[in-house]
Amino acid sequence: MFTGIIETLGIVKNIQQEQSNIHFHIESSISNELKIDQSVSHNGVCLTVVEVNANTHVVTAIDETLQKTNLGHLQVGDVVNLERCTQANGRFDGHIVQGHVDQTAVCIAREDQNGSWLFTFQYDPSSNNITVEKGSITVNGISLTVVNSQIDQFSVAIIPYTIEHTNLQHVDIGTTVNLEFDIVGKYVSKIMALRG
Repeated sequence: MFTGIIETLGIVKNIQQEQSNIHFHIESSISNELKIDQSVSHNGVCLTVVEVNANTHVVTAIDETLQKTNLGHLQVGDVVNLERCTQANGRFDGHIVQGHVDQTAVCIAREDQNGSWLFTFQYDPSSNNITVEKGSITVNGISLTVVNSQIDQFSVAIIPYTIEHTNLQHVDIGTTVNLEFDIVGKYVSKIMALRG
């Protein structure tokens, strides 16, 4: 389990294809602290560390993960958001994040608001995922608060600190991002569907 509070950024140093799987070699400031079998969120996707070197670690994404997330779009040099799993004795600063991406979305607007930014993302509503205003959403692993919630899109307001310390700095119109919808909202939606 994660909180959506990004620890650090990683850089994709190498990509290796093995049958339908892809091994990502990631360089980061926490790579040397990781252990094999440890779960780490990469752009909101929970992946298992399979190898650790001096300042890099390796994770493997299977075909299903590549199809349902933006990891298949990654290229050498790209920046990914990293978060290690939540410690039981730590503060819970974000919201409950499982590291299971529900679907992707595309950035359709990025507005400079004189000190902050407003990003708008559009997604396919056919999976019945929902957002609510002032509710939580995870974008590329980042815990954010929804504004302007609609059936197939939503916006998030971003402060300078978040821009500087996450890969939202590289997100522009047309960029594909990973979404994990709020787990509470997903349960409520499922219950209502079963009742209806």
